[in-house]
Formats: sequence, structure tokens, C-alpha cells
Amino acid sequence: MNKTLFTVVGIILLSLMPVIGAAAPLVAKVDVSAQTMTVVYNGEVAYRWPVSTARTGKYTPRGTWSAKWLSRHHKSSLYNNAPMPFAIFFNGNYAIHGTNQISRLGRPASAGCVRLHPDHAARLFELTQRVGKQNMRVVIQN
Repeated sequence: MNKTLFTVVGIILLSLMPVIGAAAPLVAKVDVSAQTMTVVYNGEVAYRWPVSTARTGKYTPRGTWSAKWLSRHHKSSLYNNAPMPFAIFFNGNYAIHGTNQISRLGRPASAGCVRLHPDHAARLFELTQRVGKQNMRVVIQN
């Protein structure tokens, strides 16, 4: 009986993980199909911004993560020192960051990261610092 109960509770908890993850004080929800980010701060929609995710042949991961580390003046080690201002890394080399290719926002253009207008990236970076990395969630879905 205990084994069955444990299994049922485990299944319930696993199915609720996306909901639990989205209940953080700061959530950056990326809709890849719409190329938008909705920022939810303390349960309220605070911002809705255009983004660029992976172009054809590249991939932006789907899922839910917490912020792992922040880098205000990051330069890509994979793409010729490309500037990645206000980078919020959430999954390995994948980050949300500012871009100087503002004209490409709203359509797929990146190598996999989530690109934002530098002003928007700075705002999200500041909010992440305010709530703490462990209280910030990145949710990427289609």
C-alpha cells in the first residue's frame, strides 16, 4: 500500500512541476510561436516584449528553469565574442540577453538564446537581481 501511495504522490508532484515553477515571484514566459516574452512579477503581468529565438537550423530549448547565473557584460565564447548584455543563463549556454540586432526582434534570428531589446534585458536583469536567481523562472513553450 505504501509503495502505491508513494507512486501516486510522485506522479502528482511531477505533473504539477510546471505549475509550481511558474508560481515564482518573477517569471519570464517565452512563447516561441508568437516570438514574445511575458514577464509576470509578483503574480501580475508587468511586461510583454518581442523576442528572437532560434533561427532555422538552430534550437531554443523548451521547458522550465530557474536562473543559474547572471552576467551584465557577457561576450559569447561560442560566437565570435558577440555581445550578450544583461545575460541571464538558465540552461547551460542558453541565456536571455540583450541584442544589438533590434530590427530582428519579433522573429526567429538567434542561435538558440532568447534575445531582447537591451532596455528590456536590463529591466529583466534588474528584477532578477531583486528577487534572486532562485526565485526567477524561465518558461519556454510553443
